[in-house]
Amino acid sequence: MKTGRLEAFSDGVLAIIITIMVLEMKAPEETTLEGLTSTFPIFMSYVLSFIYLGIYWNNHHHLLQVTEKVNGPILWANLHLLFWLSLIPFATSWVGENYHAPLTIALYGTVLFMCAIAYRILEIYLIKHHDENYPLKLVTKRGLKENISMLIYIASIPLAYINTWIAVAGFITVAIIWAVPNKKLEGLAEKK
Repeated sequence: MKTGRLEAFSDGVLAIIITIMVLEMKAPEETTLEGLTSTFPIFMSYVLSFIYLGIYWNNHHHLLQVTEKVNGPILWANLHLLFWLSLIPFATSWVGENYHAPLTIALYGTVLFMCAIAYRILEIYLIKHHDENYPLKLVTKRGLKENISMLIYIASIPLAYINTWIAVAGFITVAIIWAVPNKKLEGLAEKK
């Protein structure tokens, strides 16, 4: 089957996830600068999560641009990814309200880690379903960015119990790694 429905469904789910996340942000009751600054941790957790969702949306788009066909296992792998992405609003809200608590940072990292695993599973299923000349296979032979990201998450999750800011720095590092899509894949997607 073609990829159109999969891409449209995924785009819709990501739009809903972002909407839910922004609706979780509440305006301060106080109309003072102190009231506004008290929302800063919540706003920053939203910004980081929004960037992550944007990165996933962007990279997912490039994946599907080079994909010609999908099957049942790919649909399930995509739903698996969307499931973990749908937990980002909950983790964002909890960490924004409790940014000093190691457990909230560790849970946020765990959700990001599971998103990364789910994304890699989707890539693997896409590669298995296509021939040797499939652009994704040629570009992500070793999955270097994916593996580096997962290692940073694995280190950052327990580091949250030592120093929450080091763990958050790990999450920001992964976002920076993925902020620019794979230029080779992007170029191949434009040729299609």
